[in-house]
Amino acid sequence: MIKFTLQCRDGHEFEGWFQNGAAYDAQVASAQIACPHCGSHSIDKAIMAPAVARRAADVATSPNSIVRQTEDPANAPLHALHRRLRELRDEIHSKAEYVGGRFAEEARRIHFEESPPRGIYGEASSEEARELAEEGIPFLPVPRVPEDLN
Repeated sequence: MIKFTLQCRDGHEFEGWFQNGAAYDAQVASAQIACPHCGSHSIDKAIMAPAVARRAADVATSPNSIVRQTEDPANAPLHALHRRLRELRDEIHSKAEYVGGRFAEEARRIHFEESPPRGIYGEASSEEARELAEEGIPFLPVPRVPEDLN
């Protein structure tokens, strides 16, 4: 089990326990996690301080050592996934129009042919996302990678 400190879009912090990081990602993607304070489904991991080694000898034995994690062949699939998610996110950003907080409004305009069809990305509240889904308007979250949360 792994414990994450989570934060909703309104800044409320709370803790959540997950079987692993993939379980957290799956639950966030399917809006299964809600802020206990406001009910928001727009959840991110809160910024966490890494363990910092003080001496060179500590670096080699630190469980959070970046050197150990990046050199560990067992982490290669995770690094490949992060690289692919970065590529996908960058492709979305380069080929779609950023509409900011007007995402839900613009997605509706495109869906109802009031605006030219095109790829867009931006921000939407959990309520706006729920309404878009109920209206049958297709959308997907832009994938996040670890550095997006720092």
